[in-house]
Amino acid sequence: MAAENAPRNRSVRLGEADRLRLAAPLARAEALGSSTGPLDPGSLEGLVAQGDALAFLRRLPAASVDLLVADPPYNIDKDFGLARGLSMGEAEYEGYTRAWLGAALPSLKAGASVYVCCDWRCSGSVERALSSSLKIRNRITWEREKGRAAARNWKGSHEDIWFATVSDDYRFDAEAVRLRRKVRAPYRDDSGEPKDWVEAPGGRYRDTAASNLWTDLSVPFWSMPENTSHPTQKPEKLVAKLILASSRPGDLVLDPFLGSGTTAVVAKKLGRRFVGVEMDPEHCLAALRRLELANEDARIQGYEDGLFWERNSRPREGRP
Repeated sequence: MAAENAPRNRSVRLGEADRLRLAAPLARAEALGSSTGPLDPGSLEGLVAQGDALAFLRRLPAASVDLLVADPPYNIDKDFGLARGLSMGEAEYEGYTRAWLGAALPSLKAGASVYVCCDWRCSGSVERALSSSLKIRNRITWEREKGRAAARNWKGSHEDIWFATVSDDYRFDAEAVRLRRKVRAPYRDDSGEPKDWVEAPGGRYRDTAASNLWTDLSVPFWSMPENTSHPTQKPEKLVAKLILASSRPGDLVLDPFLGSGTTAVVAKKLGRRFVGVEMDPEHCLAALRRLELANEDARIQGYEDGLFWERNSRPREGRP
């Protein structure tokens, strides 16, 4: 049985009752992930599968996916539960990326977009793999905020996300991902009216276009209800930006490295369909539990009223 959280610890914990209740969905996830043969297009909606990403991707229906969001193991030595990521040569990691990407490509629609997360060590390998079969549009760099100090190097505190598309006909909704920033120098025009800013509850703000440098994210930690035990969990707010920019309500979002379910949870909260596969049963259980919790609370920390807010800012008292 999982230990009880401290009063201020809001992390997702799985108790005995959770495990009993989720045993049947987990068994279904394992069966879907381990079976062979093509998947029925009608079975994809809301699908969490437990199994190997490469084998699962090859079973997806052709031209069924509108958006691919991938957070594969980085090229480092790290435990992920059942599996351990092992650092490899640059060419070998590029080959690994080409393998899973190649398995996913037939499932992408002609207008689909692709986002792949990585760190500076494997960013070049990911870029080369993507550029061999897709059209690269941009590289997003986001501040991780956490990082270990290094005695003989700069502390690593950022990661990359490569943005690519299948074709030149793709969706990008810039209005859906605008960032609300506090105005620290509130200029006015000659008539005394605010110049490029607004007076809103809680202060003066400017709504800016989303750039490819993100400094407004908080890595999930113990006081955030989205936090799990997954060692490399991405913020819901990060995935929300990708989904809102590059998909429509009802579109199918694929995550071949689902982890503790962030992509599936955010897709559900934003009215998208989702399909994902994860090897580790504990992470699958966390994903299934988070999907249950999303039925009760569809809020995304840092996103409200159609706008993203600067890190740690709270538009109104009592909101996350």
